[in-house]
Amino acid sequence: MSAFDDLLAFQRQTEALASVAGRLGWDQETVMPRGATEQRAEEMAAMESVLHERRTDPRIGEWLAAAQPGTEAETRIAELIARDFHRSARVPARLAADIARQTSLAQGIWAEARANDAPQDFLPTLDNILMLMREKAAHLADGGDLYDALLDDYEPGARGDDIAALFDAMRPRLVALREDVLGADAQPAALSGHFAHDTQIRLARTCASAFGYDWSRGRLDIAVHPFSSGGWQDSRITTRVVETDPFNCLYSTIHEVGHSTYELGIDDDYAFTPLGRGVSMGVHESQSRIYENQMGRGRAFTGWLYQRMSEAFGGLSVADADAFYATVNRVTPGYIRTEADEVQYNLHIMLRFDLERDLIAGRLDVEDLLEAWNARFLRDFGVAVDRPANGVLQDVHWSVGLFGYFPTYALGNVYAGCLNAAMRAAVPDLDAALARGEAGPGVEWLRENVQRHGGLLPPRTLIENATAAAISPEPLPDYLEAKFGEIYRL
Repeated sequence: MSAFDDLLAFQRQTEALASVAGRLGWDQETVMPRGATEQRAEEMAAMESVLHERRTDPRIGEWLAAAQPGTEAETRIAELIARDFHRSARVPARLAADIARQTSLAQGIWAEARANDAPQDFLPTLDNILMLMREKAAHLADGGDLYDALLDDYEPGARGDDIAALFDAMRPRLVALREDVLGADAQPAALSGHFAHDTQIRLARTCASAFGYDWSRGRLDIAVHPFSSGGWQDSRITTRVVETDPFNCLYSTIHEVGHSTYELGIDDDYAFTPLGRGVSMGVHESQSRIYENQMGRGRAFTGWLYQRMSEAFGGLSVADADAFYATVNRVTPGYIRTEADEVQYNLHIMLRFDLERDLIAGRLDVEDLLEAWNARFLRDFGVAVDRPANGVLQDVHWSVGLFGYFPTYALGNVYAGCLNAAMRAAVPDLDAALARGEAGPGVEWLRENVQRHGGLLPPRTLIENATAAAISPEPLPDYLEAKFGEIYRL
């Protein structure tokens, strides 16, 4: 075997073990007994120790030096393995295991604190995690910006200052649109009623099927915070159910289907290589958001969904499909990011981005985070946070150490805006299919132009190739202004 063959065989085993670790995480969030938290933390720490040892194995450096990749895919595989090797080697094995152990424990602590509206039960744990993440960032940054070092795990090549500039450019149009919408005379009615758990789950499965979810390679479960997990032949989704708000369940499901079908749509030849997963979280989020919003919340699909929901629940509180479309896209100054409308969603992300940059940089202490969150939310949204579960405790990300992850949500929206413009031009009959509950034409376009490539191309190159244009923030607010201007008769 050649050096590259040896490298690839070794990497396949590492990728397979990482998949097993991911399944442990899925299990912890869905069906693991509550009393197993400490055991699972040790299991996760042990798995991370094994993975870290493999990712820093000196033979990787030797194989890379001798490897002679022959194709574009092989060259990219070697590049990504080298990147991971050099980053992993900078992080001490002890620290990698500590992070895995502490974040596993913290998930349960966060969930209970959220359920009990008790930030004092979680913030000391968050402080411990923050210290670990700062230490990791210091090892990775090599004297550079700590936040950028963490961000690079989720959006390779992105920099915090560039994202801040992007957000500063987007914010004025988003704020202006929100003010116009909230001040409009035409305000859609909220959906009212009781929507049974089991009926919501049946409808969620119907929506997942409409967006091409492969049930032979996936499953739907309940989680406190919806997520997807896995890839290739096993990519699972979760949702949550609120019996007064079926949109929470249905659109969380469609969102996670977007993530999952990205993983399931990657070329099979890339399985168990660095190409066999989404290239960045920004690109990943572009898939979930375009499924959920540009397709799922569009007039065509909501017309189909109106009929399905009316039949399932014996009628709805809104009069017709047009009123339902407006209700689905209703803009309200709510607290919860995952339930936020398209107009305000990115403003939620900007808040978290600024706070977590300050946390990592040491400009904000965890003991002051609750006050800082509440003050910033009141300033940005004009509403006082009523309870911690609707504020600083609402997201799982910091409990599991995902510092640097939040801005990829807004980047995903920007990418989705670009992709939607290109997809609509390429698939002119998409709305006709969506009106029949068939997202297939859009899903196929995304699979061909984005999903099948996996990690083959860098994020920006992938989006620019798919759209045949430079990435621009403008298509997103253009789309939002047109859509919500019509709904609210601006």
